[in-house]
Amino acid sequence: MSTAGFMVSTVDDRKSVVVLSGAGMSAESGLKTFRDSDGLWEGHKVEDVATPEAWQRNPEAVLRFYNERRRQLMRAEPNDGHLALARLEEGYEVSVITQNVDDLHERAGSSSVLHLHGELDVARSTVDDRLLYRLHGKEIRLGDVCDKGSQLRPHVVWFGESVPAMEVAEPIVRGADVLMVVGTSLLVYPAASLIDFAESAARKVWISPKESADVLPLGFEKVLKTAAIGIPDLVSDLLAEEKLD
Repeated sequence: MSTAGFMVSTVDDRKSVVVLSGAGMSAESGLKTFRDSDGLWEGHKVEDVATPEAWQRNPEAVLRFYNERRRQLMRAEPNDGHLALARLEEGYEVSVITQNVDDLHERAGSSSVLHLHGELDVARSTVDDRLLYRLHGKEIRLGDVCDKGSQLRPHVVWFGESVPAMEVAEPIVRGADVLMVVGTSLLVYPAASLIDFAESAARKVWISPKESADVLPLGFEKVLKTAAIGIPDLVSDLLAEEKLD
C-alpha cells in the first residue's frame, strides 16, 4: 500500500493528534466511498466492482466503475471538517489515517495522510505493487500498462485483499495524545482494530451525528455532530487549549 503523502513530523514538543476518518467524512463532500444500507455502492453490487474475482471476470467493467468514481472525485471539494484538520497543524502534530480513497484531506492541506485502502487517483501494476502512477484525474483503460508491460489496475484495496498499511498505522495510533475517530462506524476490519492500539492515557473522541446506531467504544467521548461541524468545533477547542499550555 502506498504511503505517498504521509510524513511523520519531527517536532517533538507538540502533542500528537491522530485522526481515523471514514466514509462519513467524505459523504459531506458529496462522495459515497463505501456500500450503502442496501449493500450497493453507487448502484453496483460490491462483489461486482470491488473484489479480485470481479477484476478477473470483467476488468473493463471494474475500470469503468472506478473511472466514474474518479470523475466524481474531481468535482468534489474538501468540506469544513477537512479544512479544520489542516488548520490543527498550527498547534499539533497531526496524522490522518483514512479508510477513504479520495484525496480530500490532501487537498484541504493536511500534510501527513496515510491511506489504508489505497488511493483512487493512483494506478498500480498488476505484477509489481511497487509500481504506482499518479493519474491526475485521467482514466485507466484496458491496454494501459506499467513499465513492466502489465495491465494497470486501480490502487484500491478490494474485499479479500490484505491491508499492508496497517503495519504503518499501528505505531502512529500508539503515539497519539488525542485520538479522533470521525465518519466511521468501526465495523470494517482490520481498520476498526486500530483504536485498540491507543494508549489508555490518550484522550479519545468519536464524532458522529448518530445517537443510537453506533456502539460507543470504552473510554471515548462522543460528539453528536457531523464531521463538517464537529471537527471545526473540536479543533477550535484544541487550539485554544494549546495556547493556554
